[in-house]
Amino acid sequence: MTPQERVEPLPARDSTAPLRRGRRGGSTASREHILKTARRMFADHGFEGTSLRQVARAAGVDPAMVHHFFSGKDELFALCVELPADPGQVLAGVADTDPGLRGELLVRAVLRLWEGPAQPGLLAFLRGTLGSKAKTAMLRDVVARTIISRAMAGIPGTADEVALRGSLVATQMVGLMMVRYVVRLEPLASAASEDVVRSVAPNVQRYLTGTLS
Repeated sequence: MTPQERVEPLPARDSTAPLRRGRRGGSTASREHILKTARRMFADHGFEGTSLRQVARAAGVDPAMVHHFFSGKDELFALCVELPADPGQVLAGVADTDPGLRGELLVRAVLRLWEGPAQPGLLAFLRGTLGSKAKTAMLRDVVARTIISRAMAGIPGTADEVALRGSLVATQMVGLMMVRYVVRLEPLASAASEDVVRSVAPNVQRYLTGTLS
């Protein structure tokens, strides 16, 4: 084995062909390698603690390759956690809605999403997080960054008070999804959507803007 062969970690290729920057074989292999690396980094360091440049460095590729495959960190993160729907689209307009009317809007958005074509993917995603510390960490980031941040936008109070309210809202929203669609506990699992809204939205609203004690 020559010294050149010992330091060449890439798959076999035509030695006369130029080596593309950061390429680890075919496009599919390179993209999957970046995803695998990013998934590990997001799980370890969270969304805010991970940059595209850090992902590129850890994956051993040029940063331009990461930008070639992914439009930005949001897309890379969404693909890493395998979200079947874009939370930004599902919750569009929530942050601009009067905080006093936001509880019902949030519950309706969850029901509309889960009772649509995305349900199989959502079920697979939630079930996949159970028992996996890495996936649970990424789910926590998704809830905090894309759901709670929108739900709590403009809510009055100190940072600690708003954070507490956000956590309490999350107990209702995540609990609703788990009990109605994953565990399928009756009678909630079969309840009409309007009945669910009437039962759950007032509590969500209390956590958003009401008295907590």
